[in-house]
Amino acid sequence: MVIQILGSGCPKCRALEQSARQALELAGVQAEIQKITDIDEIANMGVMMTPGIAVDGIVKQSGRVLRPEEIVPFLKTAS
Repeated sequence: MVIQILGSGCPKCRALEQSARQALELAGVQAEIQKITDIDEIANMGVMMTPGIAVDGIVKQSGRVLRPEEIVPFLKTAS
């Protein structure tokens, strides 16, 4: 499983990455976390507001920082 954090590296993007790492611990799953900072690549994924999160290339949410508990269901359906 690959989790992609979509954004420029701003504080909200870093907070979303931290939430994703905590969600992995809560769910008890292994995944690679990638940071996607290229604006063209982010736009090609359909994200117009960052931060965004994608699991295995499928955008799950954009425009806000999710809590770890909100990310766990994405991980369970992908695994």
